[in-house]
Amino acid sequence: MSIGNDFTSMRQHNEFNAELGGVVGLLVGDAVGVGYEFRPPERLPSRDQIEMVTPAEFRRSHAGVPAGTWSDDGAQALCLLASLLECGTLSLTDFAGRLVRWLNHGYMAIDGDVFDVGIQTGEALRNIGDGVSPRESGGASEMDNGNGSLMRVLPLAIWHAGTDEALVKDAHLQSLPTHAHPRSLVACAFYCLLARGYLRNLGDPWSWADERLEAIYEAWPREEEKTVFLSELNVLRRFPKTDRPRGTGYVIDTLWSARRALEESSFEDVVRTAILFGHDTDTTAAVAGGLAGIRFGLAGVPARWVGALRGYELVAPLLVAFAADASGSLEQRN
Repeated sequence: MSIGNDFTSMRQHNEFNAELGGVVGLLVGDAVGVGYEFRPPERLPSRDQIEMVTPAEFRRSHAGVPAGTWSDDGAQALCLLASLLECGTLSLTDFAGRLVRWLNHGYMAIDGDVFDVGIQTGEALRNIGDGVSPRESGGASEMDNGNGSLMRVLPLAIWHAGTDEALVKDAHLQSLPTHAHPRSLVACAFYCLLARGYLRNLGDPWSWADERLEAIYEAWPREEEKTVFLSELNVLRRFPKTDRPRGTGYVIDTLWSARRALEESSFEDVVRTAILFGHDTDTTAAVAGGLAGIRFGLAGVPARWVGALRGYELVAPLLVAFAADASGSLEQRN
């Protein structure tokens, strides 16, 4: 079942336009990118042909998966959102359990079809299924810095009403079940602050997130962790000096590829630019599309892409629950 016009009222409800835009933008970016995954940029269609339905002459990735279907990115993000809404806090045990349900039973996957699983993520979730603590199940070597925890973290930033410091700690925590190396933790924290900067309509969310994260790490209570986190923040910063955005599955590359895509002036062009890097197109487009959804709002996501997005029965109840939860929090604060 497609989402179709059922989001018309949400598009017209401006109070949470940016927040809802972030979630829908992530799902739409993911779904558009699925059909182009694993292709190098030179084998992709021209910009104007990048659509939810791939061109007839283009050999679609995941050929058996209907157009409009989100992948592991969207499903894991919805696992996180559902856990936050139900628990009212980040419960690592609950969240990790939902990730295992996704892998084993298709929870939050459209049609229950888990058609794309990162090697590192699959191994980590099988560890949890075997009884390993979600604090210890994720890959912790430098080679274990894929983008699997970055791609799903946006709902945390959108939902979180705590301090920047608390948001950073929770961003670290949600990464642990699958990606436990400090580089992945720092990338997730940076992205969450970046989303908060976009939600606050800051003029330069990227510079603000960089400076804010450095200040949080400088005040970190554990000296050894402080040194490591600051070092990894410098790794993130150095990337454009030593490499270029290429849309790969490396977590730092994903961030910088998304940054380049977000230089565009519309949601549609952000997603198209993200996909045109090639390679891990669904994740680059999900990471960039989530921030673009915040920036341009739900109304800025093309209606034809929202209308083609499948999985209404999974995402609509979560968005309704999120809007109600956010409204209640707002009333309490007022």
